[in-house]
Amino acid sequence: MEYNTTRNHLIMKEYGRNIQKMIEYLLSIEDTDVRQGQAMALIELMGTLNPHLRNVEDFRHKLWDHLFLISDFKLNVESPYPIPTAETLKYKPERLPYPKRYPKLRHFGKNLEMVIDKALHEENPEKKEGFTQTVGNYMKLAYSNWHKESVHDDAVKSELNTITAGQLEYHPGGGSKQAVVESGSFTAGGEFHRTPSSGGSSMKRKSYQQNKFKSGGGSSNGKSNKHSNNKYNKNRNK
Repeated sequence: MEYNTTRNHLIMKEYGRNIQKMIEYLLSIEDTDVRQGQAMALIELMGTLNPHLRNVEDFRHKLWDHLFLISDFKLNVESPYPIPTAETLKYKPERLPYPKRYPKLRHFGKNLEMVIDKALHEENPEKKEGFTQTVGNYMKLAYSNWHKESVHDDAVKSELNTITAGQLEYHPGGGSKQAVVESGSFTAGGEFHRTPSSGGSSMKRKSYQQNKFKSGGGSSNGKSNKHSNNKYNKNRNK
């Protein structure tokens, strides 16, 4: 009787002890053709024992890699795929450089600093005003994420003046008379995409619905009065 304490280490538990013993037997076969045929048959058996691998792309390639892995890369057979080595298995990828950014205003984030820097270098006064108003609105939104109460416009205005040393001035209530700021969003690169407002169309739709309701209500009242008059005349004739 064999105990697990006396057996060698089980490399891949999902294939079991018997598959590992068969691979160890392949290492003892000296005839090249016989060893190659037995390896092909063993690949088919490994695929039958693990049918879930058939849904994986290039599952036969994975089976051949597992065959060489269980044999500790000592099996000398021809493979239709590149034969792996122990070096490729233990190879560690290079460390990815982590982006080291240290924003001065961490509660606003790095993207807001990029937008402010772009607004400071903007030469067009209308675009610069639009950037300023959008930055102020974003600062109010960021403040609401960290605090339950709403922030006053004067606080946002003073803080923006402090950050930009008075170069950008936030105008509460929709901006200055020279520029009209539309709603939009910023990308990671600081590009501003405007979205046209739909206030005019909504007002037209609302007025149309009101007129329709008034005209429909009048006709319904007229019909009801007509029916009531007919009933009164019929009763009077009787």
